[in-house]
Amino acid sequence: MIEIKNIRKVFGEKVVLDGVSHIMETGKANLIIGTSGSGKTVLQKCLVGLFEPDAGEILYDGVSFTTMNQEERKLLRQQIGMLFQGSALFDSMTVEENVQFPLDMFTKDTHAVKHKRVNEVLERVNLVGSNKKYPSEISGGMKKRVGIARAIVLNPKYLFCDEPNSGLDPQTSMLIDKLIYEITREFNMTTVINTHDMNSVMEIGDNIIYLKDGKKEWTGNSKDIIFSDNQNLNQFIFASEFLQDAKQMRMMEANGGKFPGQGNQ
Repeated sequence: MIEIKNIRKVFGEKVVLDGVSHIMETGKANLIIGTSGSGKTVLQKCLVGLFEPDAGEILYDGVSFTTMNQEERKLLRQQIGMLFQGSALFDSMTVEENVQFPLDMFTKDTHAVKHKRVNEVLERVNLVGSNKKYPSEISGGMKKRVGIARAIVLNPKYLFCDEPNSGLDPQTSMLIDKLIYEITREFNMTTVINTHDMNSVMEIGDNIIYLKDGKKEWTGNSKDIIFSDNQNLNQFIFASEFLQDAKQMRMMEANGGKFPGQGNQ
């Protein structure tokens, strides 16, 4: 669990985060959503220590990350997995070498132990036999899966994903969503996902925080969104007529085939 208490972040005269409080729950997909400039990226960077909040507190399982010294933060970061927006693979390294990189950095395991662990996570993300390929030789979806394998190779307690579906086609996006969701449940991780993908919101949104102008505007899950009367949230999520129709259909399904408020005729 990651608890955020009244986080405030200011750049110059611009208040980017203004008293944001929230709990990222263990074993769930915790999504941060909002328009460009809403503060979601800055919030995620504060959570992992890339930015220091100007006020407020961040706690990892009850321990204050905000007041940790550098050595304590280094130890905590070994429990954090990161899936970057562009996968951030090393082009000169094979798939196997990319996944093994955190093991080389943070463990003193033998080559045999590391090799075994690499194969375990590659199998988990359905990339058996891809060990010796280079990033230039695999698809965008495969690169994302390599990124996930590298993110979980150290058995992290916390997983951060920055726009995991960026640049992917809809079908591949759904496969990545499903994989992240399964891994989150399987390893009981606290997964925090920064996303603008509405399919992710509707399909895997266990715990969602919607930011607007640096403030927490709404929180709930994917089912709550359907019935939300928050106008800003609805304009953001259901911006197109197609999505508005989809919302009406979901509401009808939940209401026994009738529009909300429609009684027996």
